[in-house]
Amino acid sequence: MSEWFQRVGSSIPRGFSRYFILELLKEKPHSGKEIIDHATKQSQGIWKPSPGLIYPLLGRLLDEKLIEETKDGRYQITKKGKDTAADVDKVNDIVKKQLDVLFRIGNVGRFVAMDVLEKVSTMGSMLSSNVANMTEQETQKYKKFLESELKKVESEISKKKGKEIKID
Repeated sequence: MSEWFQRVGSSIPRGFSRYFILELLKEKPHSGKEIIDHATKQSQGIWKPSPGLIYPLLGRLLDEKLIEETKDGRYQITKKGKDTAADVDKVNDIVKKQLDVLFRIGNVGRFVAMDVLEKVSTMGSMLSSNVANMTEQETQKYKKFLESELKKVESEISKKKGKEIKID
């Protein structure tokens, strides 16, 4: 697990910055500089987003009406932004449940686990950057797909438990 995290965790996944900003603005309005400072402090200096990343991203979030600018130059989240962040949270919960199930399966090889984690990370990043543009139907279809995949994994666990030989 640590090898995967060092490889994938060392670079911020695409879409993470958008999600980070929305989550931060759910707490209270922030200026661009405050967002950069908070990211640096929270990551203990590992991630220091540049103004060249944050300000164009804030512009896109404004264009998408996920955030709005206050009179004092700070940014605050809109209702649409809160709804988008909530949708991403729901999908993240489903993915986390799948990962929990995956790690409970004792005989999944490390290579397979690493491969699945990388795919989930990529999928989650793509989703978080596109969820604002997805229709309700697309979101539901994606959610159903994840839930059906989770059921398949859980079914495999049940089958394996039935084959276990218990020695007292």
